[in-house]
Amino acid sequence: MDFSAFGQRLLGDSGTWSLMDDLGDIAASGGSIMNLGGGNPSLIPAAGRLFRRRMQAMLGREGAFEEAIGVYGGPDGDRVFARALARFLRRELGWDVRGDNIALTNGSQSAFVPLFNVIAGPMESDVPGRRILLPLAPEYIGYADLGFTPGLLTARRSIIHDLGDKLFKYGVDVDGLDEVENIGAICVSRPSNPTGNVVTDAEVERLGAVARKRGVPLILDTAYGSPFPGIVFGRETPVWDQHMVVCMSLSKLGLPGLRTGIVIANEEIIRALAAATAVFCLSPGRFGPALATDLIESGEVLALVREVIRPHYAERAERAVDRLRAGLADYPIRIHKPEGAFFLWLWMPGLPMDNAALYERLKERGVIVVSGHYFFPGLEDDEWPHKRECIRISYADDWDRIERGLDIIVEEVSRAYDGAPPASP
Repeated sequence: MDFSAFGQRLLGDSGTWSLMDDLGDIAASGGSIMNLGGGNPSLIPAAGRLFRRRMQAMLGREGAFEEAIGVYGGPDGDRVFARALARFLRRELGWDVRGDNIALTNGSQSAFVPLFNVIAGPMESDVPGRRILLPLAPEYIGYADLGFTPGLLTARRSIIHDLGDKLFKYGVDVDGLDEVENIGAICVSRPSNPTGNVVTDAEVERLGAVARKRGVPLILDTAYGSPFPGIVFGRETPVWDQHMVVCMSLSKLGLPGLRTGIVIANEEIIRALAAATAVFCLSPGRFGPALATDLIESGEVLALVREVIRPHYAERAERAVDRLRAGLADYPIRIHKPEGAFFLWLWMPGLPMDNAALYERLKERGVIVVSGHYFFPGLEDDEWPHKRECIRISYADDWDRIERGLDIIVEEVSRAYDGAPPASP
């Protein structure tokens, strides 16, 4: 079939498609594949029990379940949930936010399609087309293919800070942002997917100042961040104002199957998102908001974050770093300091093969990671060698499989540096 240019782009070398295709293979494997690649959160028993109790409570309220699955909501999403979340954000964070500042979508990925394309892209007048600036490459794989027209994204290389003990941290080259023209918005994930980096409060403040000077919004993608799911291991101040867009999700809380994204923005942007939702999918699903409303209203979600979710991932991050660092002590690898989310970003300077070839080696041995070259949207024409020297590793799956997978990664990275052939599957 002769697909359009847009269709051809989607069918090309899409990192998002590759990742989700791998997740489908993992789901069908019955546990034989070691999933160190995907973004699925851990199945944490304590969280699952809480969600089950909330489900039972919903079933016990006359008509609540039937309404959640049987009645359309508005294109801006469930208003009961939106108002409950607004009250929560005012009470817990002091944000001056109302229900009209909140729109829901079918997962946060679905939010970024209209968000990027209503803010940036070709303009009706003679004004040059605007772009989304990603100031901290590497950046989220899912941004890469969202533009209806090519060239929607532009990015800046991160600054690399060596922390010693085989750790490093990315920083924002804020001064270099003045060189970028025709910007419709600045966007950064916090914590970062793929690296686990948390942009500092000072960096957020400076990015916000640059955005306000340009008259464009600063978009903070906090799918892993505060106040929930709160997978942040150090200091971080959640912020929002009328010049910012904050994107949240219920997925990493432990509810990815319910596909509930949250966008907090000024009313003009919220209306544009609602209009797009009406066109693309009529209205977002209501089941996720119905299940989560009481969690938000009661504040119980904060106890879940503090006592269950954050400790779970923090312990795993420490153990995973220790295992990689010990296994690769004799090689010039670096690990991004894990400050949040549930990924390790392994940098292998001078690796004799590129990361796509290493991905294939690991896949042959039943270990799925994500090749780092996919995480540089907006830098496609940049020949930075760093793009070919990194892989993303998730530590969210069953820990026994994570340990086996990490040991295989250590073995194959060692063999690659030593010039040895891959081990037999």
